[in-house]
Amino acid sequence: MKPWDGIIPAEEQRAYGAAGFGRASGLGRRPALLVIDVQYRTVGTRPMPFWDAIKEFPTSCGEWGWQAVGRIEMLLAQFRARGWPVLYPHVAPKESFDQGRLAEKVPALMTVARNGYDFVEEIRPQPNDILLPKKHPSAFFGTPLASYLIDLGADTLVVTGCTTSGCVRGSVVDGFAYNFKVVVPHDAVYDRSRVSHAVNLFDMASKYADVMSTEECLAALHALPAAG
Repeated sequence: MKPWDGIIPAEEQRAYGAAGFGRASGLGRRPALLVIDVQYRTVGTRPMPFWDAIKEFPTSCGEWGWQAVGRIEMLLAQFRARGWPVLYPHVAPKESFDQGRLAEKVPALMTVARNGYDFVEEIRPQPNDILLPKKHPSAFFGTPLASYLIDLGADTLVVTGCTTSGCVRGSVVDGFAYNFKVVVPHDAVYDRSRVSHAVNLFDMASKYADVMSTEECLAALHALPAAG
């Protein structure tokens, strides 16, 4: 079963397959892990159902985010054990000059309390990880991410975090455009809408990334050599 089964009609899935979409790209040999926007503002300070979570932070995805946090922990453990790079693209606290279309479209993003921007403790960055503050959905837009990845010799991005339909998708599309192989563990990304989550995973799997479970991703990574 794929996350989009039961949401994307079988006939439409067949149409994509008939047109040649959705072939696997596989992993390269030098993966990097992106942990995007896994902050308390996107999950809340503890696991709660969505409608309770948004009372704390209106931008929270609630318990769906916390389910992904556990999967990201597993991926982090493998990356750190193998000496592979981990990067944290994240939204920095909004300032008065952070206006523009995003402030118009989603004004709630401009009023998040400062503690909402703290990284979730279970997967907080470590001293050798790279922090990348960003102002827009894609982790590449207006940041030195591409430069860091080139310097690290990375050829594959494992993309986790929030939200599937927003910052994850934007980063996946741009990573693909830069000719990185891209992997999305579907249970290590999250969204406030299950439908949007599933549809965007289907679209990424069809065009831009290999979408698989965390367990499948861990197995594929296990077959790679450790960092030299």
